[in-house]
Amino acid sequence: MSGIVAVAQPNKHHNLVSRMDLIGHRGPLGRAIVRYGQATLGEVRGAPLGMWTGRKEGCRAAFDGAVFDRAGDGENACDVSQMIEDAFDRSGPAFLSQLDGPFALAIACEDGVFAARDPIGIAPLYYGFRDGVFCCASEAKALLGWASEVREFPPGHYFSPEEGLVRFVDSEHRPGESEANPAGSLLEALSGAVLKRVALSESPACLLSGGVDSSIIAAIAARGAERLKTFAIGLDGAPDLRCARQVAEHIGSEHFEVRVKPETLLRVLPDVIYHLESFDALLVRSSLTNYLLCGVVSDHADGVLSGEGSDELFAGYDYMKQVPTSCLNDELADITGRLHNTGLQRVDRCAGAHGLKAFVPFLDPEVRSLARSMGPDLKIRREDGEAVDKWVLRRASEPLLPDGIARRPKAKFWQGTGVTDVMAGYAESRISDEAFRQARTLSDGTVLNTREECLYYNVFTGHFGQLEDYSLVGRTKTTPPA
Repeated sequence: MSGIVAVAQPNKHHNLVSRMDLIGHRGPLGRAIVRYGQATLGEVRGAPLGMWTGRKEGCRAAFDGAVFDRAGDGENACDVSQMIEDAFDRSGPAFLSQLDGPFALAIACEDGVFAARDPIGIAPLYYGFRDGVFCCASEAKALLGWASEVREFPPGHYFSPEEGLVRFVDSEHRPGESEANPAGSLLEALSGAVLKRVALSESPACLLSGGVDSSIIAAIAARGAERLKTFAIGLDGAPDLRCARQVAEHIGSEHFEVRVKPETLLRVLPDVIYHLESFDALLVRSSLTNYLLCGVVSDHADGVLSGEGSDELFAGYDYMKQVPTSCLNDELADITGRLHNTGLQRVDRCAGAHGLKAFVPFLDPEVRSLARSMGPDLKIRREDGEAVDKWVLRRASEPLLPDGIARRPKAKFWQGTGVTDVMAGYAESRISDEAFRQARTLSDGTVLNTREECLYYNVFTGHFGQLEDYSLVGRTKTTPPA
């Protein structure tokens, strides 16, 4: 885990120190400031993860993410930042399309800052302008109140002083060729994605809810790790705890359970919203236990695997069973394109708050490409009169998982952990109908959907003040009715 801050002005290291303080949780092991040409860069560095070694003197790049070589191993022969600088000097922006792995980066140039973000938006990045000068940072909090026109840096784009914002990928949803054995091909691609991420961590771990997504990731990781640790969380009686325990016993992981009480969720709410930088109701609700769990994981591991992205690729949400077959892949493309400021933001911020690096193997390019090539009938299929979601993934998982887990129905993270009614009930007791009515429409026209969301918005403004434009706050596509 690392964090970056950059400004297209020379000798601004004093200005950057306070900005770096705001994202210091992302990199508790060290800091570096680079001054070159018309740019100043700052980087906070986290756990080595195998590849963060031997940064060369005079390197002009700051980097957050992971890069894998063609053999599937993490780049560990040299510092990734140095490799990025060398590739940029050789090929210019064209090198971005060759990177395998999530990334957000900034390179100091003679005429300013070159910045870029990976095609899915796994690694976070924001940008704005300070006195008309371009600046960017890993989290919005480093720019809010310091820069103007703060926006989320769009995935799959780069910024250069000469061209401004430019998209460097044509499409993330181009269909591939069909597979003769789709379940086998999926298991092979997913295995490669998991194992090359396990190789980057000296002490790998997995968030384990006991659902098919996290369970198949953990089962594969257990085969490639000398000692895998798995972590589950929930209120007493939460179904995730029982199912995760069953999977952990099956795969032989060292398993940890975290049991929380409703008052604990309320206690950490302000911290969660501060790190998450969102007031979206479902996003905050699902982040509460995720944040608490990552805090425990960080005491035992330097990297953690997550099952995020599976539902968007393989049709895991219940409403998709009603989507016409001819429209399903378009719907999946749409919600995958929304992950960068919803689900992926939760994964990144909950881990980053504790200096922990999160990996999302389902969003590996090979897995994404394979998922795009599959027809809708492989994702939702009717069996015994019922529509089965994520059908091909469940088939691929059956050889590795205990009976019943591969077929376990989808439960959102906040449902499986038992948080479903706690936060909504608390908001109902704190926000009156009249207060909700008066506060519901924000200054830019954004509408708060529920009293729970209004509660979160009040906490958000306590941290960041009222914004002129809330477009940098991601909103989940399906939100409970008011």
